[in-house]
Amino acid sequence: MTRLCLALLAGLLLALALTGWRGAQLREVQRANAALAADLASRDQIIVRLREQAQMNAMREAALREQQSRASRLALNRERQIARETDARQALRQWSAAALPDDVIRLHSRPAFDNPRDYLGWLSARDQLSSAGQPPADAGRSGGR
Repeated sequence: MTRLCLALLAGLLLALALTGWRGAQLREVQRANAALAADLASRDQIIVRLREQAQMNAMREAALREQQSRASRLALNRERQIARETDARQALRQWSAAALPDDVIRLHSRPAFDNPRDYLGWLSARDQLSSAGQPPADAGRSGGR
């Protein structure tokens, strides 16, 4: 009988240990479940925010495309107006067909620069424009060609 009581007591202790272990497992699973639920909620908020940003970006892009289209139409209209004015006036046609003076060509030409220091060196080394009525100092050259 004592053995039976001891076996029963051992079985009872084993059942309690298993129950305690299962309870700890259950609590651990519940904590993991809560953490996953929080992660999912955070992910859902991020997805909603990204969708809103995508919609705003799409609206901004559409507005920019509209502005670009409007600017292109204005530029085309301006070019057509200039062409009409140029074609209508003989003096303007002759002026626009004439070559630019060497000093103006030199102002518009510049070498390619690798860094700002080269550009600043080029600016300080350039020749000054000649005074009005005097020939340029580098007569015969046109813009460093």
